[in-house]
Amino acid sequence: MQMARVIGDVVATMKDANLASHKLLMLQPILPDKQPVGRPLVALDCVSAGVGEYVFFVRGREASFPFLPAEPPTDACVVGIIDSWAV
Repeated sequence: MQMARVIGDVVATMKDANLASHKLLMLQPILPDKQPVGRPLVALDCVSAGVGEYVFFVRGREASFPFLPAEPPTDACVVGIIDSWAV
């Protein structure tokens, strides 16, 4: 799992039918000290996260697991909202 900050929503009027009714978020991956690292990415949201929140996400095949038995075409999924952390 990786940590990220939600920096926006993504709206797509034309998309794969398996993505219908799923929320898309723009994420900026971060380091434990909250500094951005890497490029922003788009992820499906299964926890109702909002812009400005810190979240953790998974990548790869596991990204579709929260939606089983459906398997939406995704390679990133927000699986939790971070309340706080200490380094």
